[in-house]
Amino acid sequence: MKITVIGGGSWATAIVKILSQGNVQIKWWMRSVSDVEHIKKHHHNPKYLSSVEVHPSKVKPYTNLKEALRGTEWVILAVPAAFVSDAVKSISAENLVNKKIISAIKGMIPESNQLITDYLAENYGVSHQNMGIIAGPCHAEEVALEKQSYLTIASPNIELATEFAELMRCRFVKTSVLADIYGVEYAAVMKNIVALACGITHGLGGGDNFQAVMVSNAMQEIRRVVDVIAPMERDLSASAYLGDLLVTAYSQFSRNRTFGNMIGRGYSVQAAQLEMNMIAEGYYAVKCIYEMMLQHEIDMPITDFAYQTLYKNASLKKEFEVLKGKLK
Repeated sequence: MKITVIGGGSWATAIVKILSQGNVQIKWWMRSVSDVEHIKKHHHNPKYLSSVEVHPSKVKPYTNLKEALRGTEWVILAVPAAFVSDAVKSISAENLVNKKIISAIKGMIPESNQLITDYLAENYGVSHQNMGIIAGPCHAEEVALEKQSYLTIASPNIELATEFAELMRCRFVKTSVLADIYGVEYAAVMKNIVALACGITHGLGGGDNFQAVMVSNAMQEIRRVVDVIAPMERDLSASAYLGDLLVTAYSQFSRNRTFGNMIGRGYSVQAAQLEMNMIAEGYYAVKCIYEMMLQHEIDMPITDFAYQTLYKNASLKKEFEVLKGKLK
């Protein structure tokens, strides 16, 4: 089985590690020439999860995306949503013909407020029947440590989801499948916003009691969104929804929660981004979901709080008081 992984960050590295447990050949594309050369020579990513060994017999790094896509059956996108269009600008729809595309991105295209799957369908002609997404409570750092993890592969094509779930299953990763691609994708986007908001309120002095109320209210916000955008019967207590929300809101490895906590302690957005040296998907997602909230007139106090504090330079303490009055 030949697979292309697009992205050079921690989640891409974790996915390479998971897939390497099986009988596969991986073409790993990343932008940085120096990182590719480092991996070829030293067999680990110099910037992210450097403890993860990259097996040269199974993994070959590339900087030319067209070459990395040639001859592979599966393509996994694992770059921040804000940089997807730049990452794939060198290819055309022809390069993705007959390939199965899996998005490991939990964000939206900022310029168009699109989910990754919709972006690929509109700009590269990829059928949703040939796409899936990776979701679930699974931090890259714990994959590197081989902690027991659980992933859900969502696709309207259950056969595709099942096939890819088998590829991702290994000694320390269990997998399941769902047909609810839109619900899972929107939930994955929104849980980052919630984690970011949890971080802000924690930085402002909110405690565990308040965060528990925020997370329970957040599930209501997620339900309102998916019921309007993609109505269907779904169990939001499943790990692909609630589990992903919980780990992102509470974990020490959550970059969105860390980013929000820095904002709550007085950092500017720019200063927090520079210090983290990582992308917090929730920051870009806030504006996308906020605009959707206005368009569909959905009641979303947590999203509104995040938008006002991050994009409108509103008083953190004032908005915190407003939020406290809206939650139940």
